[in-house]
This record gives sequence, structure tokens and C-alpha cells, in this order.
Amino acid sequence: MKTEPQPLEAGETSKRLTSTQGVTRGLSIVDLILRIIAAIGTLGSAVAMGTTNETLPFFTQFVQFSAQYNDLPTFTFFVIANSIVCGYLVISLPLSIFHIIRSAAINSRIILVIFDTVMLAILTAGASAATAIVYLAHNGNASANWVAICQQFNSFCERTSGSLIGSFGGILIFMLLIVTSTVAISRC
Repeated sequence: MKTEPQPLEAGETSKRLTSTQGVTRGLSIVDLILRIIAAIGTLGSAVAMGTTNETLPFFTQFVQFSAQYNDLPTFTFFVIANSIVCGYLVISLPLSIFHIIRSAAINSRIILVIFDTVMLAILTAGASAATAIVYLAHNGNASANWVAICQQFNSFCERTSGSLIGSFGGILIFMLLIVTSTVAISRC
């Protein structure tokens, strides 16, 4: 014997989740987890690059060569871009939690997609520019007579190369965030 659901009266809300609401809520949970992971990755990249420095003695201890991240404006831009994106991700966490509670919210999801796209562009610009400098540090450029410095400043190059990993991971996560948000919007 099959019982049909009773119609809702005015002012009464349903406690049942439809399948689309369940999928949308699941996407909202994935969104929250991805935002936390991306915030950790971009924060780690900014800290790793921002604390990168190495000093090498030359003949005596009074003459030394130093390499710091702020010697190159590209690395400074990388740290600023990752810091801005990390701050945005932390600020967007409450909205992501709101989407878990109210899975039918569409306007706030659209705003998040727009800001996620802007942050993706900023993060990509910073990571790409820093990657070009790290490549030159490792390989140099024979045409421009730029020598590779990574034979001398090994620790500096390892840290700058490692900081790129978190940033490019953040780029991939932002791509996933945009896709999950647009899928959630289309299911509402």
C-alpha cells in the first residue's frame, strides 16, 4: 500500500530532502573542503616564498652574496598574490558554510563564482611570473648571458621551487571550485 505525501499547508516547510537538494548539499560540502585545502596551500606558498633567503660568503666573511625573495619584484608579487587569495578564501568560508545550510541559494553562489574567477586569474598571474624567474634561476639564459644561480644558491632555489607547488595546487583547486559551483547553480 503506497501512501501519497500530504500537501503542505501555508507556512509549513518540508523536512525531506529531494535528490537535487542532496546533491547540491554534497557539492557545498566539497566546496568547503576545497576552500580549506586551497587556503592552506596558498598560505604555505606565501610563507615559503616570503621567508626565503640565503647568504654565501665570498673570500672573507665581510664580503657576502645574499639572495632574498624581495630582491626580485616577481617574487614579491607572488607573495602578495598568494596572500590576497588566501585572505579571500578565509573570508569566503562562512559563505560556503551558508551554502551547506541553505543549498538553494543561487545569487550568493553566482557572486562566489565571479570572485573565484578573479582570484584564479590573480593566482595564475603570480604563479606564472614566479615560475619564469625560477626557471631562469635553474637554467639561466645563454642568449642574454644570464647564468644559472642555483648551483650557488641551492637552498634558495629549492624553497622557491617548492613554494610554486602550493600555488599551482591552488590554481587546480580553484578550477574545481568554479566547476562545482556552476554545477550546483545549474541544479538549483
